[in-house]
Amino acid sequence: MKRLILASTSTVYGSDYLEYLLPTLNTFFKGVNKMLFIPYARPGGISHNTYTKLVGMAFMKIGIVVEGIHQFENVQLAIKEAEAIYVGGGNTFVLVNELYRQNLMKLLKQKINSGVPYIGTSAGSNIAGLTMQNTNDMPIDYPPTYSTLGCIPFNINAHYVDPNPLSKHKGETRETRIKEFHSYNDMPVLGLREGSWLEVAGDQIILKGALKARWFEKNKKPIEINPEKSINI
Repeated sequence: MKRLILASTSTVYGSDYLEYLLPTLNTFFKGVNKMLFIPYARPGGISHNTYTKLVGMAFMKIGIVVEGIHQFENVQLAIKEAEAIYVGGGNTFVLVNELYRQNLMKLLKQKINSGVPYIGTSAGSNIAGLTMQNTNDMPIDYPPTYSTLGCIPFNINAHYVDPNPLSKHKGETRETRIKEFHSYNDMPVLGLREGSWLEVAGDQIILKGALKARWFEKNKKPIEINPEKSINI
C-alpha cells in the first residue's frame, strides 16, 4: 500500500525547515533509520550538497540519517534499496528533467507503489500528481514530458494563494491560471495552501493542517475542502 505525505511547503512563516511537519514525520517514518533525499529541484540554485545538509539537520531531530541520491554511484540502485524517500522543493522543471535524464521516474513510482514511505514538499508534491502542469515555477529547464508519478488522480498547485481584494496588482490570480489550464486539460487540480498537506494511504487521501484546500474541476465552480476530509474522485 502506497504511503505519502505531500506538503505545499517545507517551511512556514516563522519556523525552521520542516519544523511544522516534524511531529507528523516522526510518526509517519517510525522505524525508519535512513532517508534517501532527492535534491534535484535545487531551490535558489543551491548545490545538491548544501540542500542535503539542510534536510539532514531537520531529520536529525527525529533520529533519521539523510543520504543524498547524488552521493551514490548507482542512483537507480539507491532508489531500489531506499528505506524511505524525500523529494524536496525547488524548481519542478529542473526536478522532472533530471528524474527523466537519470531514468528514475518510473522506478520511483514503482518504489512508492511498493509501500516505501514518501514525502514530497512543493516540487516534490507536484510530481506526485498526474502531470507537473500546475507548478508555479519558471520553465528554466526542458523535461521531455510533463507526465509525472501519477500517485494521486489529480494535480497539485502548491503554495496556493487566494486573491487579495486590497491588492493593487491586477494580474492573473492563481485561480485564473487554473481556469486557463482547464481550457485545455481535464484533470482536477487541488490548490494546496501553505502549511497544509495530504496524507495518502492506498487510495485514501486526507487533507491535513489547519487550512482548507481549494478544489478545481473543469466546467465546475471551485469548492473548498475542509481539513481531515477525504478527497475522493
